[in-house]
Amino acid sequence: MSPESPAEPTPAPAERLASSGAERLALQGLTPESLAERVPGMLPSDARRVVALVHRGADFRAPDSNLRRSARLAVEAVGHVPQLREVERVQSDVDGFLKLVLATPDERLIETVRIPLERPGRFSVCVSSQVGCALACAFCATGRLGLLRNLESWEIVEQVRRVRATLDAARGERVHGVVFQGMGEPLSNFERVLEAARVLSDSNAQAIDARKITVSTVGLAPGIRRLARELPRVRLAWSIGSALPGARRRLMPIDRSHPLDEAFDAVVEHARVTGLAPLWAVTLLAGVNDSEADARALAAMARRFEADTGRLPRISIIPYNRIAADDDDPFRRVDVDVEGRFRDVMRDAGVFTHKRYSGGSDVAAACGQLAAHRDPSPA
Repeated sequence: MSPESPAEPTPAPAERLASSGAERLALQGLTPESLAERVPGMLPSDARRVVALVHRGADFRAPDSNLRRSARLAVEAVGHVPQLREVERVQSDVDGFLKLVLATPDERLIETVRIPLERPGRFSVCVSSQVGCALACAFCATGRLGLLRNLESWEIVEQVRRVRATLDAARGERVHGVVFQGMGEPLSNFERVLEAARVLSDSNAQAIDARKITVSTVGLAPGIRRLARELPRVRLAWSIGSALPGARRRLMPIDRSHPLDEAFDAVVEHARVTGLAPLWAVTLLAGVNDSEADARALAAMARRFEADTGRLPRISIIPYNRIAADDDDPFRRVDVDVEGRFRDVMRDAGVFTHKRYSGGSDVAAACGQLAAHRDPSPA
């Protein structure tokens, strides 16, 4: 360049980020703190404003957004708001559960369920954290898929945003809580689940009380311990299978790498750190884990938990929901009398249970049924 040649303008920090080939930021998957860290020169106040605009569905690029022009241009250069494509929406005729089948940008299918709560106008959202699952629990349809990939934090948050869009705010309908109990093992995708939970509970984003967010796991002990430290207000649900180690191992292969006692110790630590009583979930399977011996073992484990933490877990008995055609389904639901005896044995040991209502089974939206066996092409 000759001395007379005009110097090339120095790119602004955000422009350098955009031109570097870095992947664009999915804004709905970031907290204000994360956004400020990732966009050079972004003030915390600007980041809060951007996140609030995104989650209200407003255009942060609009001149009337009350966002400083430099901040608006910086975010526009590096960020966007991607979407999940709705493939199917089906509502139960029995109980009002609504299932959304959503396609990711790479045409993977996931399922999300809107769960009506007892108080009219309040709903919980059951979100997926992975496409498929690698843990192969025998009583879960998702486990038959294998793991295709982890979901990004924005893909988890977007499921809640899509469900919120089905509600009538004028009638007071709102999302009251979120449960990570859909497709996948949340603690196998810990970093993205962590970020998503923080976004969901952030007052500038989805503003859902963290105590109304539940992360369910089959018992990944390291993840349970991290969850206690990094999300101490978020609740824990533990899917047990059986309190008899041999029976549990036949149902849940994870028991080979994270045995029952290891998972139990991690759940104890979680309760001690957070002060929150966990939910223990047991899906009863006829002739498999519904014996009085299973019930006594579960009650004894609950009493041991009480001795270690000073509180009893909340124990949820889940009816089995069919995961395949009759000729390919290895399990069946227990009879009412058998379930009653199981619960009576536990009650006699001083441990009370509740039967979880597992709705949406007529549209394959109930516990264990999410598998998204559909053609992802548009209708």
